[in-house]
Amino acid sequence: MNNSTELAPIVLFAYKRPAELAQTVSALRANYLAPESELYVFVDGPKHPFDLPKVEAVHRVADSIGGFRAVHRFYAGRNMGLAKSIIAGVSQVMAEHGRAIVLEDDLLTTRNFLDYMNQALRQYRENQQVFSISGYTFPFDQPANYDADGYVYPRTGSWGWASWADRWTSIDWELTDYDNFMADRNRCELFDFYGSDRLRMLRRWQAGLIDSWAIRWCYAQAKVNGVTLYPTVSKVDNIGFSQESTNTHGYNRYRTILDAGVSRTFNLPQNSVVPDYYLNQMRWKFSLTVRAVNRLFTHAQKAQRWFTQKN
Repeated sequence: MNNSTELAPIVLFAYKRPAELAQTVSALRANYLAPESELYVFVDGPKHPFDLPKVEAVHRVADSIGGFRAVHRFYAGRNMGLAKSIIAGVSQVMAEHGRAIVLEDDLLTTRNFLDYMNQALRQYRENQQVFSISGYTFPFDQPANYDADGYVYPRTGSWGWASWADRWTSIDWELTDYDNFMADRNRCELFDFYGSDRLRMLRRWQAGLIDSWAIRWCYAQAKVNGVTLYPTVSKVDNIGFSQESTNTHGYNRYRTILDAGVSRTFNLPQNSVVPDYYLNQMRWKFSLTVRAVNRLFTHAQKAQRWFTQKN
């Protein structure tokens, strides 16, 4: 089932947020290409006994999903954790289809999200420098002299993304070259150049402090000097900044402006050169300064919630 004219399968991961999953599915089902697309739903098992009712509620939402060419459901009998769930589920679908579009249960998509992702998967299939496709972008102003509907940047995105089996299977999930990488100052500096948070996250994963598949995905792309295609106008918004979230909670500095969803064909870049404007914008968004401001806002929100509860 690797025919390049076929639509890529959609892989949707869920855990214990039935309300968010329902919103995610509703938006995805509204996509123009949803009736022609195959959907795989993976639901992780409860981590604690008190999580079971919410996980069962997620099962009920998943059981009710319709509006796609086919729906395949996989419910884990035990808690695997987000990273293992995603690695296993994506690997399963990639092995069968050769490519995949991946979502989690807190992402709202525009009606043309699947059009954009499938066009990009077809266009960049043979361009090995393009490691993945992102459906999300920050709300940057588009320069007047830039007429493409996307830009490339040397950092993966994990909120509504797509890739191909050859890129996915090239990843060393155990990071067996970690020590050699960390001993190479130039490589470390380049890795952090495209996001001041990346080296810290890599260290934290290696130390067992975070359960992240995404930083290893990011690292794999960096090792081959790969890039990710981003849309100039976002096709995805994240609604998952709540206490139920696995990896995102607190102040949301990722708020974006969604595409109106009208256009179904896109003028995508013909090369893998990073535009200077988007290079500077993305580096600023992942700078120490912006991250520090985000942390201050997060602490302020927590303090406000605590004060409200006390009064």
